[in-house]
Amino acid sequence: MKTNKHFRDCDLLIVGGGINGVGIARDAVGRGLEVILCEQHDLAQHTSSASTKLIHGGLRYLEYYEFKLVRKALQEREVLLRAAPHIMWPLRFVMPHDSSQRPAWMIRTGLFLYDHLARRAFLPASEGVSLRTHVAGGPLKGDYRKGFVYSDGWVDDARLVVLNALDASERGATILTRTKCTGVQQEGTGWQATLESEQHGRIGVRARAIVNAAGPWTGQFAEAAMGARDGHGLRLIKGSHIIVRRLFEHPYAYIFQNPDKRIIFAIPYQEEFTLIGTTDLEYTGEPGKVAISDEEVDYLCGMANRYFSKQIGPADVVSTYAGVRPLLDDSSQNAAAVTRDYLLECDEDRPPFLNVWGGKITTFRKLSEEALAMLQRRLGGGGPDWTAHAPLPGGDLEKPGMLAGDLAFGQFLARFATQYPWLPAKLAQRYARNYGSRAVRMLGKAAGMADLGEELAPGLYEREARYLVKAEWARSAEDILWRRTKCGLYCQPHHVERLRQWMAQSEEQQIA
Repeated sequence: MKTNKHFRDCDLLIVGGGINGVGIARDAVGRGLEVILCEQHDLAQHTSSASTKLIHGGLRYLEYYEFKLVRKALQEREVLLRAAPHIMWPLRFVMPHDSSQRPAWMIRTGLFLYDHLARRAFLPASEGVSLRTHVAGGPLKGDYRKGFVYSDGWVDDARLVVLNALDASERGATILTRTKCTGVQQEGTGWQATLESEQHGRIGVRARAIVNAAGPWTGQFAEAAMGARDGHGLRLIKGSHIIVRRLFEHPYAYIFQNPDKRIIFAIPYQEEFTLIGTTDLEYTGEPGKVAISDEEVDYLCGMANRYFSKQIGPADVVSTYAGVRPLLDDSSQNAAAVTRDYLLECDEDRPPFLNVWGGKITTFRKLSEEALAMLQRRLGGGGPDWTAHAPLPGGDLEKPGMLAGDLAFGQFLARFATQYPWLPAKLAQRYARNYGSRAVRMLGKAAGMADLGEELAPGLYEREARYLVKAEWARSAEDILWRRTKCGLYCQPHHVERLRQWMAQSEEQQIA
């Protein structure tokens, strides 16, 4: 492996390219700090692409008296929906009332709190509905006659990570994917670190502070760097999801109560599918090797079958994914009850070394602000909070006098389709959703389908693949098919192989 002899100096070295790491990187560089972020694999390759893809307060957390966490998440919900309306949008959830589970008064009380714990600017309040007449009642079994409807939001989680990294990079941060931090040692009033990069070889870094945002590996990295086990620790909770062909036509999502007191969601997904999840199981294996089990598939199918008239089984599952949530260990006996809150811990006896314990995707921006407040007290300098009103790349869709969120996206999509009338409607919709205002940059001077190049996989053309490699750190077929896009849902093995060949050829051409 080649070695870069000279050290790179920075204010902040961030280890981990999930949502917390990139959120902190974006916030820090926007305050004027020099930032280097390293991620051992791809951005969002693990926990941050394996969520249920919701921007939500967490209605069920009210049962565990997590009022502070729910309020914080509810406050962030509309901030995020405004920041990137192309990848995040409002979603109405239907909860059929099952009289054998939680009583109606408890649900009404919970929804009242959910509506009023934080101010809502444009999300509608909850309401009771008759499932005999409401459109969401049609796909359900006849036993469910009453229900409740409330608001939350949807997010393309992996793209949220990439957009934060992209904004950080464009503001001056160095983002190094497939780069592992293999050693850290104190050097005077700062830190010296060694990074091993597939692309750049061995890199030496001198940093005034380090942020450990390694997700499921946070404890391991803290122990290796600091030489002692942490006093808090993480519980690794496995969450798995299944994807099936669309079970309903309407735009509502469902939240189902189950006999084991857990809940699952059934969510409209990528136009043609339904996403069902999640499970909550203790996990003790290697975080990078987590996978859904046959028992989990059966469980999710069975829970969906309690409610839907259309029955599903393992043979109906189009795709699955599983991830490990690194949750703050609060000694809860039930995995589903483990807190989704976070703890930021900074050693006061050494140069700043900030450990990020726990967290959830909805609160990543607030976590980042709190992390910067702690670091700036130690490092000095740096600007004020700024991310609450700053759109993410592609999210600047609002025009003067327009409402925020999904209405802004709808008007943008109409303009985009008019600008590129030769794009098929389905492809125009996907480009607008994936890239927002950056779709124009991705398309460049393309004036017809021929300018998009070869169709490497269903709906994926060379021009887009080239853009993702050049601008968004995509290095493998999986990066493109599952994290930068969801084209993998439509792929057969020969499509994946063709994309791999194309990427290998493109890399050879660049080297030549």
